[in-house]
Amino acid sequence: MGIVLSKGQRIDLTKTNPGLTKAIIGLGWDTNKYNGGHDFDLDASAFLADANGKVINDLDFVFYNNLKSPDGGVEHTGDNRTGEGDGDDEQIIINFPKLSQHIERIGITVTIHEAEARNQNFGQVTNAFVRVVNPENNQEILRFDLGEDFSVETAVVVCELYKHQGEWKFNAIGSGFSGGLAALCRNYGLTV
Repeated sequence: MGIVLSKGQRIDLTKTNPGLTKAIIGLGWDTNKYNGGHDFDLDASAFLADANGKVINDLDFVFYNNLKSPDGGVEHTGDNRTGEGDGDDEQIIINFPKLSQHIERIGITVTIHEAEARNQNFGQVTNAFVRVVNPENNQEILRFDLGEDFSVETAVVVCELYKHQGEWKFNAIGSGFSGGLAALCRNYGLTV
């Protein structure tokens, strides 16, 4: 098992793991046994941003309708519509050498699909986590458990990977947003 992080902690990825060129970002969650008449469909996304934290090309937003960035540096493995079972519910694979030069930050987020219409929020989600795995040896490098800090939020910035002096680092964020995916898109500079 890798290093367990708390909210706000930062850690080196590529510097302390020499030779790490790819990383699997695994995200998982459970839902409370809440019966509102609708299943929960949580969706992971990656916002590939510049040094100012803004996405400058719509195709640098990787999610269930755009599974791969134009440079091939970030790939979403597909939408899990139920979150059932153990382990990662969704994964995003990052290939650091393939990332375009302008990409300095990668915001990893999770949203609840149609949250407002279904009267759902992250207060009804438990055991949410993100982990970083080295695909070369399948070793977990780090893990961040989000805890139960949410109530009415419908979107969460789980973490950010960011470039610092040519090396990639991980920042455990765990910050909730109301307004779902649209609010996150605006936060990263995309027009909704």
